[in-house]
Amino acid sequence: MTNAIVLIDVESGKANEAARAVAEIRGVREVYSVAGDIDLVAVINADDIDQLTEIIPGGIAKVEGVTRTRTLMAFKTYSSRDEAAAYDLGLD
Repeated sequence: MTNAIVLIDVESGKANEAARAVAEIRGVREVYSVAGDIDLVAVINADDIDQLTEIIPGGIAKVEGVTRTRTLMAFKTYSSRDEAAAYDLGLD
């Protein structure tokens, strides 16, 4: 499994429509509207790098209103929920 976080800039007034369109793309787990220098953040789950190319440049970047994407590749996931589960299984 390959995970990525995509920072998305959109044209003024198009955030809602772009967010809905991005959320419909296979492999996009969640889309957040955010405050700050970027407009949307998408969390991506893909089987491999090839699927990421379908999702991001082949999908998200082509959504109407999207002007720029920046992709952060996730190497390792840290989660308090996962850590608690490991302790519950006696893996400490």
